[in-house]
Amino acid sequence: MSAFDTIIARTVPLLPKAIVRKVASRYVAGESLDDAVKAIRHLNDQGCRATVDLLGEFVKDAHEATANSQAYVEILTRLRSENLDSNVSIKLTAFGLDLGMETCLENVRRVVAKAKELRSFVRIDMENTPYTDATLDVYRTMQAEFGCVGVVLQAYLRRTPSDVDAHLHLAPNFRLCKGIYRESRADAWQDPSTINRNYSHSLRKMLAGGAFVGIATHDEKLVFEALRIIDELKVPAGRFEFQMLLGVDEELRKIILRLGHPVRVYVPFGQDWYGYSCRRLRENPKIARYVARAMLPF
Repeated sequence: MSAFDTIIARTVPLLPKAIVRKVASRYVAGESLDDAVKAIRHLNDQGCRATVDLLGEFVKDAHEATANSQAYVEILTRLRSENLDSNVSIKLTAFGLDLGMETCLENVRRVVAKAKELRSFVRIDMENTPYTDATLDVYRTMQAEFGCVGVVLQAYLRRTPSDVDAHLHLAPNFRLCKGIYRESRADAWQDPSTINRNYSHSLRKMLAGGAFVGIATHDEKLVFEALRIIDELKVPAGRFEFQMLLGVDEELRKIILRLGHPVRVYVPFGQDWYGYSCRRLRENPKIARYVARAMLPF
């Protein structure tokens, strides 16, 4: 990536929201559920599955946390009524994790129960390290009660291979990603090549251990490595899928589909598009080229 891309990405919080919104339109379906449904239908028509995320996290108000939970019940109901190939992804801090475990469990339970009723699925996203243990606790609880849940593990965390080993007995459904939050050296590998090696190491453990894995990456080297591991271990087609973000490397998405592998696209929507977009830009400074174009008067 160029120094220019990095500079733009680091100064995103200083840019007018109108510019960030223009860039965000590639990566966020919109502010309403209708917008998300439209994006999912388009993806389904292209042969892609989807997972929906109502943007928002770090909720400090119990009423807001409950409202987020109820909104997901509405999302699941709408997905079924529209006959869309999509599940949902949730962040526990949007469900009141900072307000206490019982508050969070009550809100998550409402959504997962609805998903089970509709024969759908809930992915519990992983947030930054203060929430890792609590997130895995909630996952294990929901898995024991309902069985239609999965969790995310992040390859840049040093603990991830151990977390894989600790959960394989549950016949888990993992999403493996690199990770986007800024973490200390004590908690996370910092070198990109080491992160990639830990990704491959963790993926092999997951697949060899019988887990279903959502292979979440836009790194072509990791896509190749994943396919190599799948071939070497002779993993059945029904035990993995590739996962990508809306609007990111659509050419690679098409290549994976042409190879005959399923792809699920992460579809975020909601009024908290600004915070999400800033995180995406910090994670991937190459997106800064779209910021630069948006700033030009022609």
